[in-house]
Amino acid sequence: MENKITFIIGGARSGKSAFALNEANKFKGQKAYIATAQALDEEMRERIEKHKQQRGGEWDTYEEPLKVADVLREIKDKYKVVIIDCLTLWLSNLMCNGKDVEKEIDSLCGSLSTVHCQLFTVSNEVGMGIVPENELARKFRDFAGILNQKVAGIADDVYLVTAGIPVKIKNAK
Repeated sequence: MENKITFIIGGARSGKSAFALNEANKFKGQKAYIATAQALDEEMRERIEKHKQQRGGEWDTYEEPLKVADVLREIKDKYKVVIIDCLTLWLSNLMCNGKDVEKEIDSLCGSLSTVHCQLFTVSNEVGMGIVPENELARKFRDFAGILNQKVAGIADDVYLVTAGIPVKIKNAK
C-alpha cells in the first residue's frame, strides 16, 4: 500500500480529531490509533473514554505519551490506517518529562515515512494568538511551530480545520 501522510491542524475544539476519524474510516482494513493523552485526572479519563467509544471496536489503540516514533516503527506494516492524535499533547509530554524535544521531533519525522499506510496526524495550531507571557509557554509555542512546519513539509495533504470546516491548504499529489 502506498504511504500517504495527511496532516490536520486547527485550534482547540475545532473539529480536527473528528475530521481525522471521519477521513480514516473511509478506508477498509486494520486501523490503529496512537493516543498521546494521559489520564492524569478524572475529567481527562472521561475524555479518553469518550474518544474510545467514538472510534468503536474497529480500532486498535496505542496509548503512548512519549515514544510515538517507536510505536510507529513497531506497527509500520501492521495497519492500513493509522491516526496520531495529537502531536501538541505529545510535545507537552516531552517538555514536561525533560526530553530533548528537537531530537524527538526529528525522530518522529524520520519515522513518518517508514509507515506503509494511510497516516493521519493531528496537531493544534497555537501560534495565531498573542505572545505568551511566560518562558515555558513561549518555548512550547515555538516548538509547536517547528513541529507543525516539519510535519506539514513531509505531509502529502494538509488541512486546516476551523469551526468544524476542513480547508485543504496543501495537496502534494
